[in-house]
Amino acid sequence: MSRHRYLPHTDADITAMLDRCGADNIDRLFADIPEQLRMKNGYDLPGEMSEPEVRRYFNALENENEPLVCFAGGGFYDRYAPSVIKSLMARSEFLTAYTPYQPEISQGTLQYIFEYQSMMCELTGLDVSNASLYDGATATAEAMMMCVAAARKRNRVLISATVAPYVREVVATYARYHKVELSVIPEKDGVTDRAAMQQMLAEGNVAGVILASPNYYGILEDFSGFADDIHSAKALMVINSHACALGVIKTPAEWGADIAVGDAQSLGMPLNFGGPYLGYMCTTKALMRKMPGRIVGATKDEKGQRVFVLTLQAREQHIRREKATSNICSNQGIMTLYAAMYCSVMGAEGLGQVNRLSYGGAHYLARNLTAIPGVSLKYPDKPFLNEFVIKFPSPEAADNAYYSAVSFGYLPGIRIADDELLIAVTEMRDSDEMDDLTQIFTAAVCPADNGKEANDE
Repeated sequence: MSRHRYLPHTDADITAMLDRCGADNIDRLFADIPEQLRMKNGYDLPGEMSEPEVRRYFNALENENEPLVCFAGGGFYDRYAPSVIKSLMARSEFLTAYTPYQPEISQGTLQYIFEYQSMMCELTGLDVSNASLYDGATATAEAMMMCVAAARKRNRVLISATVAPYVREVVATYARYHKVELSVIPEKDGVTDRAAMQQMLAEGNVAGVILASPNYYGILEDFSGFADDIHSAKALMVINSHACALGVIKTPAEWGADIAVGDAQSLGMPLNFGGPYLGYMCTTKALMRKMPGRIVGATKDEKGQRVFVLTLQAREQHIRREKATSNICSNQGIMTLYAAMYCSVMGAEGLGQVNRLSYGGAHYLARNLTAIPGVSLKYPDKPFLNEFVIKFPSPEAADNAYYSAVSFGYLPGIRIADDELLIAVTEMRDSDEMDDLTQIFTAAVCPADNGKEANDE
């Protein structure tokens, strides 16, 4: 018998496995682990409970959370999700679906991946989409690797300082271990410094350039002429965008980009302590074989019926290891399905409405907040969609405003400097919430004025 209720290994099984490993006991098996790193005490777990007791226990843990009204963004947003998505995703054929190696029994999985790819191509304007990558940061890092692979002898990639810092950090990690030289293009007034980029391109050895719009500050960058600069240097142009914005802004293809990447979390995926999210990647047909992940295509069977197949899967099981691209598999399938369902339910009209509501709310809130004495937009002349940066008169005022908002149940944004706050507005925020935040900030920034007004009344 097994010694543990939920572990199938009997004493005989364990002995056989240890013999195979050449170890006398479990301690000998893990002898390579330093003694100071080994756990000496048992797990701090409660005793046995009945089912009602377990439910009460976890409900009590859940109740310790303090949900805040979210005005934070930075690439991940509190978005509306049609209720039908959760119901459909709960179906067992979706939750248990594995990587579709056998097309004859995986038509449903292959079809929703195909539909997802088709929608992402429509959003980005590019020829081919993969399915899929872990998140927007790793997708951007994979785009860097694609640039180097396509350039062959050039291993330098430029990335704009207006790309989100956490994305740049992930890209830098990939670059370090793949011996890619990564250089940061400086920003100027919140956008990529084109003159600096041109100078860096002229220095040579550049395989690709990574840009962002909307960028980390929420600004919609104007990339007019960038593609000519980059392609003249025989480099590839990469644009990072959060997917929802692609429903209304100029597409990466229209800017002349070769690769479009970003996070699809903004397509209604719930915020959940870091994931799971979904990295999308689209590119031109010429770069298709450099893409990581897999591509699903449509064809016809011997009866002339429309069927779906894995068109491209350049992973290590199928080709030589040194020629393989990154392999991202089943764990992201469910998020691909989520994005496909969201786009199908919302459609072009719904996606447009979501962005119009977000745009209207963000500009309404920006006007109200900048009416507070001492508070201003950091980039007043730059266009933004649903996110903007405000400056407070001092770090102390910023502290007062931020923590006062939290105490009233609001997450007011992301502190990007001592006196700066990055604020996002989505379709989930209403005018009452925005007015409340304005009043909280006013009281925190101008306490003396508020006291005078109260006395006057």
